[in-house]
Amino acid sequence: EKGWVILTADYSQVELRILAHLSEDPELVAAFKKDLDIHRATAAAVNNKSVDEVTHEERSAAKAVNFGIIYGLSEFGLSKQLGISRQDAKVFIESYFARHPGVKKFIDETISFARKNGYVKTLLGRRRPMLDINSPNQNERQYAERTAINMPVQGAAADMIKIAMIHIQKI
Repeated sequence: EKGWVILTADYSQVELRILAHLSEDPELVAAFKKDLDIHRATAAAVNNKSVDEVTHEERSAAKAVNFGIIYGLSEFGLSKQLGISRQDAKVFIESYFARHPGVKKFIDETISFARKNGYVKTLLGRRRPMLDINSPNQNERQYAERTAINMPVQGAAADMIKIAMIHIQKI
């Protein structure tokens, strides 16, 4: 209608920014504070290169790992996604965690919290039950672990976007 506007908004890599906040990983936080291309920075760190030396393929692999970490991507999943051997995928993931110990700690602590309490929660306290986190069935348990890692990150992103939409509506 007359007088209306269309607004688009994109919070670049919001899930990775939330992961940086939740994990308090110094390298991840520093990369965002420096406004670096996070995928290029990850590729440089994992491959022991300067950011300028990172190839397109290395950046793509780092992007897969950056987002895959949030979704609990395994070495098997990464190897299929990138078309590399499981051994290469394992080395890449291990290198990532070696460079980002805060992320590994966040993942381990989140799964431990879920096992102990039976739920995970977002930054704003919204909870999700993790019914199968202690399941004797390995597939059910691993799925619950991946969900436990993912929910606090994606849930916080959803919370932030909903709050932003409410505030924008008031303008």
